[in-house]
Amino acid sequence: MSRDWRVIVQEPKHDVVLAALQSAFDGRAIESAEIITGGASGALAIRLAVAGKPYLLRLEGPRRVMRNPHQYTCMRIAAEAGVAPALHHVDDEAGIAIMDFVAQQPLHEYPGGSMELMRALSRVVGSLQDATPFPVYGDYLVLVRRLLAHLETRFAAGLLEAHREGLERLCEGISWDISTHVSSHNDPNPRNVLFDGKRLWLVDWETAYRNDPYVDMAILVDNFAPTPELEQAFLRTWLRARLSPEQVTRFQAIKALTRLYYAGLLIGLSGASATLITDLVAPTPHEFQASIMRGELSPASAETRVVLGKMCLAAFLAAVAAL
Repeated sequence: MSRDWRVIVQEPKHDVVLAALQSAFDGRAIESAEIITGGASGALAIRLAVAGKPYLLRLEGPRRVMRNPHQYTCMRIAAEAGVAPALHHVDDEAGIAIMDFVAQQPLHEYPGGSMELMRALSRVVGSLQDATPFPVYGDYLVLVRRLLAHLETRFAAGLLEAHREGLERLCEGISWDISTHVSSHNDPNPRNVLFDGKRLWLVDWETAYRNDPYVDMAILVDNFAPTPELEQAFLRTWLRARLSPEQVTRFQAIKALTRLYYAGLLIGLSGASATLITDLVAPTPHEFQASIMRGELSPASAETRVVLGKMCLAAFLAAVAAL
């Protein structure tokens, strides 16, 4: 439903939004404003129409302790590289950005099917990695260790011992050279990949910073490449060559790390609980989808996030065992 933006935005933010609109549109009238739902960041997203063209206004919610201070720098670099939608106004201090609106089409309608989608995803992230390096913000290995430490407080004692051993084995075997790190989105899940009917875009840059080049690739493969053929098409497009045995091993190790990372995020986002989780029972992806379809699990519930986290924990152990 279209409304005046002042009805959507809380009054204390009116001056900030008004200044952004003036900067972006130079006094042109806002013809309509509509809330866009479905984001996981907590930001307020509003679809605007100006002179018949759609735009997206994104306004941050309350700032968290772990907020990435470089997200708008990363957003600018990505937009300049043609990976993120074009920006018309950015104010880091106010936490507001106005950009082109992407009218989404289903990813499964990408021309050429899954194989061409994988190649296109590889090219998009490859363009990001070739762009101006993002600022450095933390260390992915340290972050994964912290997430596992938090997970250990949510599960019964000893239940994640194999995960701790697996993580330490991975960290010992992975060379980690920050001089090789590149601009990384760090969360290119299906909600953050948009298809406009012609090309792909990456959105939501809250977790963006400089990272190992395999991290984004591993996340994309886990989310979009359910077969070895699709994974190979994706990786060969990215590297422009077949992976060496050493590269394959490194890629699989980083893919394991990303699974543990998401387990920590998902279960951490499920909210604090006085009750410890006492099992690691997890459905297969097919069983999980069937539970959603039957209405046994709600996609946005805390229970579902715990189930997904357990699935990531199981996938992590499987990946470590395969190395």
